[in-house]
Amino acid sequence: MGKLTLVSTGAGGSRYLTNEARAAIEEADLIVAYTKYAKDLADVIGDREVFTTPMTKEIERVSHAVESAKEGKTVALVSNGDANVYAMGSLVVELIDVNDYWDSIEYKSLPGITSVLALASEVGAPLSQDFCLISLSDRLTDAALIQKRIKLSLECDFVISIYNPKSKSRLEPYRGMLEKLANMVEDTRIIVIARDLGRPDQFIKIVSAEELIEAGVENTDVNMSTTLLIGNSTTKFTKDGRVLTPRGYLNKYELSGEKKENWKKIN
Repeated sequence: MGKLTLVSTGAGGSRYLTNEARAAIEEADLIVAYTKYAKDLADVIGDREVFTTPMTKEIERVSHAVESAKEGKTVALVSNGDANVYAMGSLVVELIDVNDYWDSIEYKSLPGITSVLALASEVGAPLSQDFCLISLSDRLTDAALIQKRIKLSLECDFVISIYNPKSKSRLEPYRGMLEKLANMVEDTRIIVIARDLGRPDQFIKIVSAEELIEAGVENTDVNMSTTLLIGNSTTKFTKDGRVLTPRGYLNKYELSGEKKENWKKIN
């Protein structure tokens, strides 16, 4: 029986690669990857057989990995971030299921550090309350549904992470997001712009909602490699400029650890 391991490599390069992910790559006969990700991991992949495809060729890439495992190879299918967050996870499972290969392939999926988690570790503690992830890519999701999700998430006061915000040919979902920010949040709402996390050219910039909105869809800080983090109504700066979304401990407890008598009224 062949073996197919879906390997999540983390937010970028090899910085966030787990020991389990590294071991799966080193054990594999064949590495299947998006071209850019294979280059990022060249030092780990070494001289192993590699099959790569460019962007938008996901079905070709996953099909090759699945069929190679069916033939008896030990395959590592590499996915950036976490493979089950807007990545290869669902397609791999669907193709194995459609072909009814469950008795022919040993399949395993390894978790990874998706970019919003890497971003959070870089800027402070912005995810300590309820948060959600929304992709603005309308390649596979209806554009109207994306806008509905943005609107309702803002109404619910989630901390929101935005993936795939815009490309040169895909501006309307991002434009719609900016319009909702302009209508639904205060100008001072904290927003983090991050790009190429974990790589040598990592870029992180913290702006206000007003600044992001004024920059418009032409904003050169935002592209397909960008992760945005939109704070909720309680997100604030620490004294040294880190981003903090308080969990609520100091609403309920004194610094001594004793419960405040009026904490329910505060909440």
